[in-house]
Formats: sequence, structure tokens, C-alpha cells
Amino acid sequence: MTTTSERASKPLSQQVSQHVSQSVFDGSRLRVVLLVDVYDGAQQQFLEAYEGLCNQVASVPGHVSDQLCQSIENPSQWLITSEWESAPPFLTWVNSEEHVRMVEPLHSCVRNTRSLRFHIVRETGGPAADAEPGNRRLQASPRIGDGLIRHALTFTVKPGSEDTVAKILAGYASPEPQVDDTTRLCRTSLFMHGNRVVRAIEVRGDLLAALRHVARQPEVRAVEEAINPYLEQDRDLDDPESARVFFTRAALPAVHHVTAGRESPDAVRHALYYPAREGCGMRLAEWLARQDEAAADDPHRPVLRSTIFQRDDVVVRLVDVRGGLDTDPGPVLGLTDRGQAAELTALLDGEALGADGSALRDGAPDRLLTVSRMELVTDRRAPDA
Repeated sequence: MTTTSERASKPLSQQVSQHVSQSVFDGSRLRVVLLVDVYDGAQQQFLEAYEGLCNQVASVPGHVSDQLCQSIENPSQWLITSEWESAPPFLTWVNSEEHVRMVEPLHSCVRNTRSLRFHIVRETGGPAADAEPGNRRLQASPRIGDGLIRHALTFTVKPGSEDTVAKILAGYASPEPQVDDTTRLCRTSLFMHGNRVVRAIEVRGDLLAALRHVARQPEVRAVEEAINPYLEQDRDLDDPESARVFFTRAALPAVHHVTAGRESPDAVRHALYYPAREGCGMRLAEWLARQDEAAADDPHRPVLRSTIFQRDDVVVRLVDVRGGLDTDPGPVLGLTDRGQAAELTALLDGEALGADGSALRDGAPDRLLTVSRMELVTDRRAPDA
């Protein structure tokens, strides 16, 4: 199972600047809250399914404990809370095929779910309260956000269909950005790398409400139907279970975001796909997060904002860059010396890089830029976003 790097390293929580708005790599313990709406009459079936599930979850690395609670006011409302040693092992598990199979028994008795994830900042009582401050593994200080939630979806299309799919995805009319009184779509950026599609969105407000809003838009539904024949993973949007499984597998969570705190009128958005060595996706994402942290406070670096998305060994970095990529790609890629190049090479798929990755170790990042650069399909901003 993929976990964070085992080498001794300073927790990111001790390095973060006030610019960071999101990160899963600070080493804090994680509290996961799952709100569940159970079909009337299916409570016993749900309880039995949960008991089978929790026995399996107990053996997952990083899992600490969990609780199942039932509402005292509405027997159809349930709450599952779980605690994890940190966010990375939870994300590795929840985004795995193992998890998809594990939760299947719940689907027939559950009407709706909502998952919330929190780093633990303070705690009253219990073992953590009695521990030495340096060993409590609580988030050291509250993070400073910018009001935006970032999320992405990724999927692959059949080889040979890339140009057709790109035209379909570039040609649709933008959906209505205002979701409700508190939620608004701000930006949608769509890139392709070979036959892989990555769609990143920025939302102000409720991400789940925004995703549901987009799915209901006729223009978006028409595009989704148009690309169906070209998808490598079959789906039927008229079948809720088929659609649910597809979008569960397509989810590409944001694991780190940093804003440098400076703007530029010539900022351009780029996407980079990093070919992770098998089993190294989370460690690669953490390495990139550390480089972005170091660069955020350097006014000479060209990266203004960076968001890292990761699921299994799919690692995508969305960067807003001052100027172009080609003039000096090293700082944009997180490569400023040979030591960094050697660390990165150890986490990348050598076959994708070509040869043995020596070009990186020799301080020439052009090969990585060629391999990782994604093609822009469309980048749309809502008015006043």
C-alpha cells in the first residue's frame, strides 16, 4: 500500500507559510465524517453491511478507529466517523479499487452520502491531550484559504479518438455559473495528455452542489453523451449505479494548493502530468508539494499558484505561471539543482522518461517538460470570478 515517504523529513506543517490554503501533507491526524441517508426500512440491512465493512477497514494501514451513530430524531439518518493517523493513508485507501468493491453492499440500502474530511487542530481529553506537544500530531495552526474549493476528474479515451474528443470537449457552451445563493462556479480548465483527460474546476461555496448543478445542465449532459462512445471505461448516464462508479473512479482530489501572494497580468495556466513510478504517486505528490512550498516565498520564482491533484499513480500539477514554460522550465518543474533532480527521478517512471532518466540527473529538465506537458483544450472563467 502506498504511504508517504519513509525517510526522515520535517513535517510540512512546520514549513507551511500563510499562503497555503490546502494540504494533506502536514502529518496531522484526520477525522472523516460520512453523513448517510438510508432508505426507509433498510436500517438493519445497512447495519449488517456496515459491520462487514468495518471489519475490513480495521486492517487498513493508518486506520485508528471508527464510530457508527444513528439520529435520535430521524432513524434514516446515520453518521459514520473515523480517525486516521494522517490524510495520505486514508486517501490512498478511499481512492482505491479495493474501496470501490468494499462499499458495494451499502449501495442498495443508501439513498445519499456526503463525506467530509478534517485535520484535527485541537482536542480536549484523550491520549493526545496528555501527550507532549511535539507528539500530538494535531494541525499546528489554522490554514488560510482563499474561499475556493479545487477538484478534478480524470478518465481515458480510446487511443485514436483524442482529436475527436478534444473538439467535443472544447465546443460546448459554458453552464450557468451561479449554482445558488452561496455557490458559484469560478473556473473550469480542461487538458489532455495522450488519451487521458483532466478536467479541473474551481468552486466558491459547496463543491457537491456545484457538481450536481453541472451534471444537470443540458449542454454538459450533451457533451457527456457525445464522448460516451470514446471512453475506455463504459458508462450509462441513465443508470445511477453506472454513473456513480464511473465518477467515483474519475475523481482526482486536490492534495495540495499554494498561492504565492503575487499577481501578474501575463499569467498563463499550464498543466503537467508526472508519470509516477508504480506505487509512488502519493510520495511524488508530497515531493512536489514541498517544492511548491519552498518556491511560494521566493519572489523570483515564476509560479504564482500551484495545485497538485493525485489519485493512485496519477499525479497532475496545475500551475499559473508568469511568462512561458520553455525559457527556464527548471523552476516551474521544481528542479533547481541536481539533488532535486535525483530525488524526482527516483519517483518517476523511467520508461516514460526514456532511457534511465539521466537527463534529469544531469540538470536538463527539458525531457521532463516534453513528457509531462499537457495540451490545453479549454480554460473558462466565469464573469467576475
